[in-house]
Amino acid sequence: SVPVAKQLASIQALRKGSDLEKAFATAALVYNNYADPEGKLSKAETKSLLQSQFWHVIQGQENKPKYQEIISSLDEESENKIDFEDFMILLVSLTLMSDLLHEIKNVKTTK
Repeated sequence: SVPVAKQLASIQALRKGSDLEKAFATAALVYNNYADPEGKLSKAETKSLLQSQFWHVIQGQENKPKYQEIISSLDEESENKIDFEDFMILLVSLTLMSDLLHEIKNVKTTK
């Protein structure tokens, strides 16, 4: 498997991309590295991805009902798989549940 940083560097359109563009491209590359050939993640693959790539955000959330409810609600077709759109909704939902945004708001920026 090719490291995400190397994959990101190989996307020519992002060479001069903004931080936000690179962040979304990174999320898409990480997703694609875990996804099956149909471009979907099973619930087990989703859990593995979150545990390895989003651990600091989900830490302490795994056994909370809201966390389980969010993952279950994403599978609208009851196929036990989620697509990239569902994955991005999951990331946003979990980020909102975590303390990450609160920490970011408290960071002092210098210019």
